[in-house]
Amino acid sequence: MTHRESIRTEFESEALPHLDALFGLALRLTGGDEPRAEDLVQDTILKAYRSWDRFETGTNCRAWLMTILRNTFINEFRRLKSRPAAVEFEEIAERPPSDAMYEADPEGRIFERIIDTEVIAAIEELPDDFRIPIVLSDLEGLAYQEIADLLDIPVGTVKSRLFRARKRLQGRLYEYAVEMGFLR
Repeated sequence: MTHRESIRTEFESEALPHLDALFGLALRLTGGDEPRAEDLVQDTILKAYRSWDRFETGTNCRAWLMTILRNTFINEFRRLKSRPAAVEFEEIAERPPSDAMYEADPEGRIFERIIDTEVIAAIEELPDDFRIPIVLSDLEGLAYQEIADLLDIPVGTVKSRLFRARKRLQGRLYEYAVEMGFLR
């Protein structure tokens, strides 16, 4: 077996089992846009293969691949977005905040308990400026500073976008949360 064949075999056995996880993350980041998610995964796999010599065998390949995917997405996001979308205050202030939601979850962690297709659909409906921080924070578990570094924005902007995204999700999912028994 040649060195090149050895590398390919190692890459296939280590990296390719994570395609489903990569595609799932790509779908969340792209708002359910399957062709865009497929392109993102393809770009990620190509970049990973090209830099396979920098992967340390025995470390977490899945995390390494997800980092490449996330960075690829962020770079694409930066390139495509010249400025954030304008949002009217009335869009996020339609429903008064529920005390029950703040008591149960002051940092928006309530979504960890109720993430299902309804919640995912609501997240996918958010504009990119809100969806990306919500996905990186609440679904991927990144800290505010990590999100700020990835998006190249101030931490205060991350907090603001997360707050506004959560307000939109709260408004969109309020009736659903009551129906499911999460709120009274």
